Amino acid sequence: MTEQSEQQKFAVLIDGDNAQASLLPQVLAEVSKFGLITIKRIYGDWTTTSMNSWKPALHKHAIQPIQQFRYTVGKNATDSAMIIDAMDLLHSSDVEGFCIVASDSDYTRLATRIREEGLFVIGVGEKKTPEAFTNACNQFVYCENLTDTHKKKRKHHKAEESGVPDPMPLLLQAFETVVKDEEWAHLSAMGFVLHKLDPAFDPRTYGHKKLQSLIKDYPGAFTLKRDDSTKPPVVYVALTAQQEDSGDA
Repeated sequence: MTEQSEQQKFAVLIDGDNAQASLLPQVLAEVSKFGLITIKRIYGDWTTTSMNSWKPALHKHAIQPIQQFRYTVGKNATDSAMIIDAMDLLHSSDVEGFCIVASDSDYTRLATRIREEGLFVIGVGEKKTPEAFTNACNQFVYCENLTDTHKKKRKHHKAEESGVPDPMPLLLQAFETVVKDEEWAHLSAMGFVLHKLDPAFDPRTYGHKKLQSLIKDYPGAFTLKRDDSTKPPVVYVALTAQQEDSGDA
């Protein structure tokens, strides 16, 4: 009970019109890494057939469906209902963080407003999600990184996929931010800065589960060392060129 009470409480709000029902278990597991999920709601017009894929998951995952009729053909009223509910929760002080599951730029201002109150915001959406929304979140997780088939594809064919950006500039920027006047930087601190620089940064995008594994892919740029004398062990990062220079000296 004590451990649960110390965790941050999160509200998961899902736009049923532009999210995938098949990824719901993975989404909930991802948010659970950050805290305790106390509120789970999904929004949509449940009178339409487009919401049928979500119905089996409602009881299984104890998600509250919120009905929102489409008053005008071609207009999505779901985002308005979600935003109103989010603001009510924000001012009720019942949660310390939000997860917004959507790929719609309409939630950009909502994420920004929540962060202005000092709460943590996780976004979950597809790669097509506008950059404005991903950057408005503290952390953004791409749905494609939550599927097993995508992970395997990235691992074996990442060099062939031109759509994957080169992580090296971001890795170097994060390292330089953390290292300051020292040769070695804490890997955990580097990971923290990476999410500050790019909320959508995720080692899984490059076929790796962890940042340490990703950095090992670049031995020409980075050197890793592990200190097992501490509990838990601490991993450090340095520029390979600096280590070679110090060795020559």
